Amino acid sequence: MKIKRTIIYLAGFLFSIPLALTSYINSSFLENFVNKYYLSALYIVASIITILGLMEMPRILTRIGNRLTSLVFSLLLFFALILLAFADSSYVVIFAFILYFTTGNILIASLDIFIEDFSSNSSIGRFRGFYMTIMNLAWVIAQMISGSIIAKSSFTGIYLLSSIFMLLVAFIFIFFLSNFKDPQYKKVPVWKTIKFFARNKHVSKIYFLNLILKFFYAWMVIYMPIYLHEYLFFGWEKIGIIFTIMLLPFVFLSYPLGELSDKIGEKKMLIYGFLISAFFTFLIPLISEPKLWLWAGILFATRVGAATIEVMSESYFFKVETEENADAISFFRNTTPIAYIIAPLCAISVFYFVPSFKYLFFVLSAIMFTGLFISFRLRDVK
Repeated sequence: MKIKRTIIYLAGFLFSIPLALTSYINSSFLENFVNKYYLSALYIVASIITILGLMEMPRILTRIGNRLTSLVFSLLLFFALILLAFADSSYVVIFAFILYFTTGNILIASLDIFIEDFSSNSSIGRFRGFYMTIMNLAWVIAQMISGSIIAKSSFTGIYLLSSIFMLLVAFIFIFFLSNFKDPQYKKVPVWKTIKFFARNKHVSKIYFLNLILKFFYAWMVIYMPIYLHEYLFFGWEKIGIIFTIMLLPFVFLSYPLGELSDKIGEKKMLIYGFLISAFFTFLIPLISEPKLWLWAGILFATRVGAATIEVMSESYFFKVETEENADAISFFRNTTPIAYIIAPLCAISVFYFVPSFKYLFFVLSAIMFTGLFISFRLRDVK
């Protein structure tokens, strides 16, 4: 069991590096092929297709199993990254980005099933906390090198390097985990899954809290790099340093927070997480000086809150759900693509009413405060 967990930890680490290398540069890269006014629409389309893919995931898992599913989508993501590295056509880039976005999100759900299967219920917080630490370490390492890669080889180098890591992930699923026994996946109609979430008030609350967090990530991923690069005039190497420091809380806090959730529950820490993220996000539009350490500090503080929310929401959900319920896991994981639909739509609407790009972050802060109020109404899982 320990060896299997180690293999999945390695797969999660290698998979996280290409996601981390590309996530914060996608919007800037896509602007070379897609008008910035249509950029939000592209994220929306990719997210809708991802949701449809996640809805079909239980059927795929039942037919070919989680190991082969992970292998197929690893290779598809490798192919998408190769296309992004060398494409010179808007149509190819749009297709490749949608494929990249969809396969990446489905792989996250596939890895969830492995981790859930290898964890006992009493220590889910600890195991998921350690798993998230490993993945977040990959994000920090990626940000340390991304700026210099862009400076030397533009976006092509980023996507090409990312594709190599996805090939390594595929090799893991080819040569390892052949004896993994798939659980009996429950295929439940979508309306029944929605009904289940609606009837179980605390499950629905943790779903909405996770959705708010993913909304925060989507907003930051799409608009923060643009704001730093085009409005504060930071170069990509400096942005890489800022994002490296910004992501450190995920590395240092995920594991101890996971252990803490097993001991004291999640509610209190969720309250603190939303309060911290909302407050420091509110400060973003108030700062106009392009000082590297100042921006690194502010964004670091927002991620202290986000890391807390992430670990607590993951721990809470997987304490009440098992890996057999693939529909519930897929539905829980659709918070990412749904956030990438809601966030751009919300931003498009906000653009008509705010005098400056920076005011987007006042709106984001207000949304994070709504998570604070929902957290007060949550009940801890014993």
